[in-house]
Amino acid sequence: MTSFSFELQTTPDAARAGLFTTPHGVVETPAFMAVGTLASVKALDPDDLHAMSAQMILANAYHLHLRPGDDLVREMGGLHEFMQWNKPILTDSGGFQVFSLATLRTINESGVEFRSHIDGSKRQFTPESVMRIERNLGADVIMQFDHVIPGQSEAEVARDASERSLRWLARCHAEFQKLTIEDPIPGRGEQALFPIVQGGIHAGLRKEAAVAIRDMGDWKGYGIGGLSVGEAKVDMYRILEDVHTVLPADRPRYLMGVGFPEDLVEGVRRGVDLFDCVAPTRMGRNGAVFTRDGRMNIKRAEFRADKRPLDSECGCAACTRFSRAYLRHLFLADEILGLRLLSLHNVHFLVLLMREARNALLAGTFDSWSTAWLQRYHSRTPTISV
Repeated sequence: MTSFSFELQTTPDAARAGLFTTPHGVVETPAFMAVGTLASVKALDPDDLHAMSAQMILANAYHLHLRPGDDLVREMGGLHEFMQWNKPILTDSGGFQVFSLATLRTINESGVEFRSHIDGSKRQFTPESVMRIERNLGADVIMQFDHVIPGQSEAEVARDASERSLRWLARCHAEFQKLTIEDPIPGRGEQALFPIVQGGIHAGLRKEAAVAIRDMGDWKGYGIGGLSVGEAKVDMYRILEDVHTVLPADRPRYLMGVGFPEDLVEGVRRGVDLFDCVAPTRMGRNGAVFTRDGRMNIKRAEFRADKRPLDSECGCAACTRFSRAYLRHLFLADEILGLRLLSLHNVHFLVLLMREARNALLAGTFDSWSTAWLQRYHSRTPTISV
């Protein structure tokens, strides 16, 4: 089976287009990965994702370990077979999910002890156990187990978490190499372990971590974690600029958990290749919609008789078939179809946005395209019809 590679197709300042080759196909970057936390992108069928040309999706080791169990997923043929998705998959290690259980977990050098949010049972994650879980799940790209902290953490706290993440990375790497030799799974393709750059909003710590990680091994790609967890957007953008100067240019960079449209465009500007976030489906289930003219809430009264689609330039199944008035009606009537259609639109919007960014990069027009796109997104609001 095909192993991993990354080919840069453009060489502008920081923003770039590339081809990330995996055992389950080539991902044209920059790209947005829809989040299928529990082996399902909420409200969407794999056919929906294929129809919008989604290239790669994400699932979560923490959640799948708890339910249905990574051993069962392995028994069922791994995530690709289990969820009937034949394109690339990435699994997050659960570091962020454990971080979010602030009152239910204890961190020490060995790992993290926590209680399941489902049944309260006591569990432990270590770098070694997480590698075994991700091995069982069988995604193409697996993430190291890391120590995530709030975005505004002081330098001392950020250093402690970053340095622990580096120590845990060494243990993840050793276990990953051991499992590759001792636990071959027939029919499974090669896996790639991505390290994660931590360090909070402190440029020096981020650069130190990036250099240390870079020197630890020949990684197939790099994750940038611990952002979009409470820090100001200006700090996130600044950190991306700092990390860009240190990470190897010939490997893909994955900005973890970031998925608002403006952040994707700003991230591409700063050298990011891959993104993921639950925002498009979570917001869709609550009536929030991404459009080129900014966000809107479909439940507002002014859309009661609006015959227009959500976004006149969007080709998704919601926008090409249904009016704002109908979609508003579905939400007010508590019809499940409304949640599904808005989730579908929001994911499609981000997938298409990254395809447009890629086309602009290949055409040499990204600077002007991104400036115009962000100006429109930030400065305009939809015209109201009543």
